[in-house]
Amino acid sequence: MVNRNDIASAAAKLGGHVRHTPVVRLNSADLGMKLPLTLKLELLQHSGSFKPRGAFNRLLSSPVPQAGVIAASGGNHGAAVAYAGRALGVQAEIFVPLTTPATKVARIKSYGARVVQTGASYAEALTASRERGSETGALEVHAYDHADVLAGQGTVGREFEQDAPDLTHVLVATGGGGLIGGIAAWYSGSVKVVSVEPEGCPTLHDALRAGRPIKVPVGGLAADSLGARQVGGLMFPIAQAYVAAAVLVPDRIIAEAQRLLWDRLRLIAEPGGATALAALLSGAFRPPEGAKVGVLVCGANTDPAKVVDA
Repeated sequence: MVNRNDIASAAAKLGGHVRHTPVVRLNSADLGMKLPLTLKLELLQHSGSFKPRGAFNRLLSSPVPQAGVIAASGGNHGAAVAYAGRALGVQAEIFVPLTTPATKVARIKSYGARVVQTGASYAEALTASRERGSETGALEVHAYDHADVLAGQGTVGREFEQDAPDLTHVLVATGGGGLIGGIAAWYSGSVKVVSVEPEGCPTLHDALRAGRPIKVPVGGLAADSLGARQVGGLMFPIAQAYVAAAVLVPDRIIAEAQRLLWDRLRLIAEPGGATALAALLSGAFRPPEGAKVGVLVCGANTDPAKVVDA
């Protein structure tokens, strides 16, 4: 399994390529909750999400062929790979499903990548990207199921521990599992890591119940960022060992969390970025007495009007 040494090594490679994103300490009145919270603002990362960490670590850990790199994405990973490619002088080709929001497609293109929209889901875009990659010889940068990507995402947990060493619980939104897998690998049980998923995307929740990764139907408000049909095989044993709980939240509460972050903190988070906070608003996660809770706000790639005017 990916471990703390792998993540520390990734952090050394990423210096100068990614931002050490800030944490914000909130008292109970700031968000109208019954306990203080610590937010890690990974939505302020390059390209608007945590994803550049894994993308850069993958590109910096492997020889990149002349054909460049190729990736499939719901949007955020593609933007991160495109951003990393531009920064390192590498051509990127990104496959996204037809359902990817226009704002995310535009962001990927803004970094100079070639974008191919195909298929109704991330899984179909992934299949198409692999067919293309077999033709070109480009290096695949998987969105979550690769050791270098997991280790890169784990640097989020490393930073969170450095800046908020007192936390007892950390809430993380889960899609394919690269982020929570890396964070859980870093904490290795020293903090209770809680997975939060939309009810329409119960990928890790159902896998943990089944005892193995299984395919699930996905849909709903946050499907463009959290809509993997199956969690990664590399992260799953990490989750079994170190993820303390997996909870589900309804779309309406995710939207409420987005509005709350805007109203109280003037932060615009995409649905996936606000999903972890929704676990507290909905009561899906109830902190025990004395808990010191951290929440990862992991993405900002959305149309601001959908949040501000909601």
